[in-house]
Order: sequence, then structure tokens, then C-alpha cells
Amino acid sequence: MATQNPQIAQGVLNRVLTAVIIPGNTALNVTAPYMAKGFARLEFSGDWTGQVGTGTGIVNSPEPYVMARVTMNLLRTQALSASWVTQGQTATYLGQVNVHSDTSTFPVSTMTDTSIVSVDPGAFDGTDPVVRVVLSGSMPINASLWSA
Repeated sequence: MATQNPQIAQGVLNRVLTAVIIPGNTALNVTAPYMAKGFARLEFSGDWTGQVGTGTGIVNSPEPYVMARVTMNLLRTQALSASWVTQGQTATYLGQVNVHSDTSTFPVSTMTDTSIVSVDPGAFDGTDPVVRVVLSGSMPINASLWSA
């Protein structure tokens, strides 16, 4: 049975560090007080490196970007959630978005070419205050490709 190394601190998660920042429209910035307990979730999709089979092995082909999606659980009881609905009705393209995690040891994830892809206002039954907003864009990866 594996045991924890007593010399390595396991760290602390701090949900109030979670934030989604829109540099091109700071009125849409989302910080902890505007989010439900689910806060935000960042997902990447697609391979970070393509691998092409050859006669005797593989050739690696690093990708310059990966698709990124952030789901925010906003509080409908806060005016900011209505601002996101209005933004979606006006213009869904946001450009750059910076996603801050729940720990200072994890780097900020910068999404580019980001747009609002869905808004789910949730049930209006007095029991669910969550408006789920989903943003999708790309995240540059394999930066060393540009200096090769």
C-alpha cells in the first residue's frame, strides 16, 4: 500500500481564487462572489500532439493549439448573470479570456478567439440560483514550435 511522503505538503485549494477575466470587457469579469458552489470548470479537448504511424514507429506532430471550454456557474441573484445574457444577445465573441484556478500553484489559462456558446438560465422554481454560461475558444500550446 502506498503511503504519503510526510515531507511533501499536499497543498490547499482556495475556491475564492477562482476567476474568469475578460480583458476586452472587464464588466463581465467573474470572481468568486458571483458564482454558485460549482464555481467554474475548464476543459481541454483534442490531442496536444498528433502521432502519425510509420512503417517502424511514429512521427510526432505537436499541435499549436487545443480547444478550451470554460463552464461558469453564475448566481442568477446577481446582476452580472443578466449582463452575460445581454452580452450573448448583443455579441457572443469575447476574444481573450483568462481563467484562474482555485490554487496559486496552477498557471492562469489564457483562451483566445473565445465566444459564448451557450447560456442556461436554469429552473425558475425558487430552488436553483445557477445560470450556466459556457465559453469556448482555443488555448495556445507547444510554444516552442514558433521558435524552431
